[in-house]
Amino acid sequence: MKETASDRIRNVALVSHGGAGKTSWAEAALFVTGATTRMGKVEEGNTVSDFEEEEIRRRLSLSTAILPVEHREHKINLLDTPGYTDFVGESISALRVVEGALVFVDSVAGVEVGTEVVWDYAGQFQRPRLVVISKLDRENASFARALESVRRLSSEVAFVPVQLPMGEKHDFRGVIDLFAMQARPGDGTESSAVPPEFQAAAQEARVAVVEAAAEGDDALLEKYLGGEELTAEEIARGFRAAVRAGRVAPVFVTAGTAATGIVPLLDAIVDLVPSPVEAPPVRANGPSGEIELAASDAGPLAAYVWKTTADPYVGKLTYLRVFSGSLASDSRVWNHVKNTEERLGTLHVMRGKEQIPVKVLHAGDIGTVPKLATAGTGDTLGDKAQRILVPPPTYPNALYAVAVVPKTQADSTKMGASLTRLCEEDPTLSWHQEASTNQTILQGMGDQHIDVAIRKAESKFQVGLLTETPRVPYRETITRKGQAVHRHKKQTGGAGQFAEVHMRVEPLPEESFEFVNEVFGGAISNSFMPAIEKGVRSVLKSGVLAGYPVENVRVAVFDGKEHPVDSKAVAFETAGREAFKAAFREAGPVLLEPIMDVRITVPEESMGDVLGDLNTRRARVQGMETERGRSIVTAKVPQAEMLRYTSELRSITGGRGVFTMSPSHYEVVPQHVAEGIIAARRKEAGKEVEE
Repeated sequence: MKETASDRIRNVALVSHGGAGKTSWAEAALFVTGATTRMGKVEEGNTVSDFEEEEIRRRLSLSTAILPVEHREHKINLLDTPGYTDFVGESISALRVVEGALVFVDSVAGVEVGTEVVWDYAGQFQRPRLVVISKLDRENASFARALESVRRLSSEVAFVPVQLPMGEKHDFRGVIDLFAMQARPGDGTESSAVPPEFQAAAQEARVAVVEAAAEGDDALLEKYLGGEELTAEEIARGFRAAVRAGRVAPVFVTAGTAATGIVPLLDAIVDLVPSPVEAPPVRANGPSGEIELAASDAGPLAAYVWKTTADPYVGKLTYLRVFSGSLASDSRVWNHVKNTEERLGTLHVMRGKEQIPVKVLHAGDIGTVPKLATAGTGDTLGDKAQRILVPPPTYPNALYAVAVVPKTQADSTKMGASLTRLCEEDPTLSWHQEASTNQTILQGMGDQHIDVAIRKAESKFQVGLLTETPRVPYRETITRKGQAVHRHKKQTGGAGQFAEVHMRVEPLPEESFEFVNEVFGGAISNSFMPAIEKGVRSVLKSGVLAGYPVENVRVAVFDGKEHPVDSKAVAFETAGREAFKAAFREAGPVLLEPIMDVRITVPEESMGDVLGDLNTRRARVQGMETERGRSIVTAKVPQAEMLRYTSELRSITGGRGVFTMSPSHYEVVPQHVAEGIIAARRKEAGKEVEE
């Protein structure tokens, strides 16, 4: 692939709800532009985008694939993202490094929940959005119905068709270009006059295109309102300005599997999506504050790592977007996040899994480099002398968690490193060791997301992992003051052990733990206080009620006794431990559970079912509202009731509901619920003792 200057690069993310036709359209774009010699099919598992074994097995995209095509002497980097909402992190990463987004909408299903999610993310990144109504050759396809659903996406953006379909369903044979007022049959490489039966509709639709163009430029608007005709060049200029400002979203039509409407959409990408040079400068953190990075080879080097993968053959593969400066093969750069030098080998441009070597990546381009030592997703590479950090995007909180255990002892030694590598590849994955339950927790966006990660650990890192439902990280605390005395006395024939501790406990809302010495008159020597505190702290970790960590407790030792010969530190440690347990039980002990802030978006017809389900989950609904024809519920829900909510919400709403979740606070578990938790935990502890 020949080198391309920054002003002739177009970076575009293909985003949608799952199954809207992104991959099929991209496959057709590769074929029509001559990048491939045959069109693959998702159903046959032979597309350029979906090349990973798991993608072929599932027949859906699981990660973003880069598909560069050359069109009209421009290089268009198509980033084909997954549509399944579990993998929304891939869409976010892709939107961070492009200048525009193609939002695909299925002509049968119309706008779905996933469409709204990616539409909003593209808006947050302020990317010009081009809407593509796809699969118009399918049975039950309807351009009008799909367009109506698109217009409900936003009241602030004007959705203006710039193409009309020539026929629908099995009769879909091309598109009508409303700019040139020409028909473009098939892939759109040839043009002809608009057929008579479509003339009236085309003339009517063109009026909206001209009006949108006039509103994109004050001078054009004045001319248009004055009754003057706008020239073709003025219409193109004004419309382009309106699209790039985000006020207008042009609507296109296509059928990827039939390779219909491909070239007109490629033309639109070149004409409407800004090049890296034309796009607003990227804000970054420089040596002395915030700076703006313009896409220029002459600027300071700033190459942002937006994705990393583990390849069984080439090892670690790092995906880069050069925001400023140029990057050369076989050079050295500085990783400003890790503060280490990175040695670059040969740079590549990816086309699916194919690696095309290049000597230089110019400003604005996207490429890869293998086997970097420390670079991870979100890092910035540049010159050591000039520290520049491109801020990574914000990713959503995890919605689904599992406890992972190794299949074998050999897997146990490799599990931590493998989980770390998985999470480096995908910022929406995370893992941690939960001390309160002694489990290794892997978190992601849904059951499919976690399942793919577990399979990837086995296929790429040769680590076998089993999953189970995680225990909820409860806490234990007290509700009132309590006190107790414990005397530890042990005589074994030789030197004995003696210690007596009088202890008081009370709630401590603002802090986790406080230990104070209130002994006067030397009843217990100060030298034994650390041993008493050590005994208490050992119980803080293991708990009293059900084996969960203790918090928000103030402990005071106010009296006691010691023996001049038999008193030892170990005796006071034991006495302190047992005194604390007894005092804790006298102080109204309760279990605390984590409460989550939950925001659920569902179709209006599913609202009643969702509310009814929330009532069974001990939820406290905080509010309800309607947005874009969908109902939104905000609630506070115990984490214990949300462990498998991703699957259950999909079942309730037919896959059309989504939610976000974040930790809020801890609350006392209701008594009847706590009794069951404590009984189950004690039963489990008894089994562990037997084993």
